[in-house]
Amino acid sequence: MAAWGALRAVQRLCGAALFLSQLYVLSGRAGSLMTTNPTQPQTTLPKSQTSTSTNAPYLKLPESTTIPPYVTQCPSNGLCSRLPPDCMNCTTNYSCIYGKPATFDCKVKPYIHCVDQNNNEQENFTINMTCQFCWQIPPTDYVCTNSTNCMTVSCPRQRYNATCTVRDHIHCLGNRVFPKMLYCNWTGGYKWSTALALSITLGGFGADRFYLGQWREGLGKLFSFGGLGIWTLIDVLLIGVGYVGPADGSLYI
Repeated sequence: MAAWGALRAVQRLCGAALFLSQLYVLSGRAGSLMTTNPTQPQTTLPKSQTSTSTNAPYLKLPESTTIPPYVTQCPSNGLCSRLPPDCMNCTTNYSCIYGKPATFDCKVKPYIHCVDQNNNEQENFTINMTCQFCWQIPPTDYVCTNSTNCMTVSCPRQRYNATCTVRDHIHCLGNRVFPKMLYCNWTGGYKWSTALALSITLGGFGADRFYLGQWREGLGKLFSFGGLGIWTLIDVLLIGVGYVGPADGSLYI
């Protein structure tokens, strides 16, 4: 009976130990289920994609390679003093004395390359010019639009409104494009010497008037035999002094 009692006690101890071991295993699985989400597995970034800084990453923008439009108007490797005004930045001194020499400090714009008298590249240079506004410079320093609607042979001599632009290598104060009243000065290709020769030789038949494009006067001289010579002599005098000119109002060559 004592052996049977000891056996029962050992069985009870084994059952208790088995129960405790199962309880421990179940408690470990429950903890793992509470700390791990099986539907969203953890992923690790490659070392090259991880950031060690709390600041936003710096993205270096590509440098702009667009060339400014003024570069096409600026000659390369030329004299700096001969560059057009759009190719440089100058400090304008409006307090200079009119008609007197003035010096301005200038600097070439980016992408522009120029040299000095010794063929040395430079960025800062000086320009010597006469202190005057652009509309006051000599006529040879600017270019103006022409007009074919005005008459050059008139009294008083006609003028027309022109738009003038200063030449690139000329430097002056104020606007480089300005309006100006100019005398009518254009030619249709008629020669004064030819008109005078026709008036002397064939003026009685109206050849001089026909040559100048004056058809009605030419026909009048033709059928009146030069106004019996009087009209012919008058035309020789008028063409000789330049009072009678081409019918289109242009100047003689």
